Amino acid sequence: MPLTGLAIGCLGGGAMAQALLTGLIKSGIQARNLYVSDTRHERLDYLSRELGVNGRESNRDLVRESDVVILAVKPQVVEEVLKETGDLFQPRQTLISIAAGITTRFIEKFLPEPVPVIRVMPNTPCLLGCGASALCSGTNAGDRDRERARAIFSAVGRAVEVPEGLMDAVTGLSGSGPAYMYVILEALADAGVRVGLPRDVALLLSAQTMLGAARMVLETSEHPGRLKNMVTTPGGTAIAGVYALEEGGLRVTLMRAVEEATRRSRELSGGLK
Repeated sequence: MPLTGLAIGCLGGGAMAQALLTGLIKSGIQARNLYVSDTRHERLDYLSRELGVNGRESNRDLVRESDVVILAVKPQVVEEVLKETGDLFQPRQTLISIAAGITTRFIEKFLPEPVPVIRVMPNTPCLLGCGASALCSGTNAGDRDRERARAIFSAVGRAVEVPEGLMDAVTGLSGSGPAYMYVILEALADAGVRVGLPRDVALLLSAQTMLGAARMVLETSEHPGRLKNMVTTPGGTAIAGVYALEEGGLRVTLMRAVEEATRRSRELSGGLK
């Protein structure tokens, strides 16, 4: 495994950092090889107690001790953290950033050459080990660094590699996508209530149906159109429902949502190139 024997540290101990550390432990990485830093003492105590990882109050100490450093702070404090720690990074290390909208070029400005940088766009289902993450490489990142990043994010879901120019599109699709799914899920549950189901039953059936449909696509590798055709019998209930969806413009509305979220991501990251 690309991570065996490596010290992995998270700069920032928020929810995503906790998800990554938990996933790594479940994948077989020893907690003694994992580090986390945070400005909140109570948060460090909690992560150390619950996960058994090494808490560090100093970001600089964490960078010194880690072979792989995950930059897991909010985008607005990335520059501050990199100004504090950037001089410590070495080419043997891999710096992985999950800060939304922050480009590899922006990060590299604060680092000695040639430090490898990998940028990752995860999404919130990583918290449950079923996230979707896309990664791209900075100027100095090689196969070793990409393998390290893929191993980390495969521990909390599925990971793919894309060119950095497509990261805004990733943000518009999978990064923002859970919100779209929640809107659809809520609407399905409301529809169930409208036709007579108790709300808790309607919500459970809607959520499990969405989960099952997604797993069918991932585990059979069948095109979703083919899977849809398997459900829609001639003159049946499913095709009547699909017709109503098409009539209401659901397909175009979802496509427009991804386009708008992608556009907004480009606006937000425009000053951080």
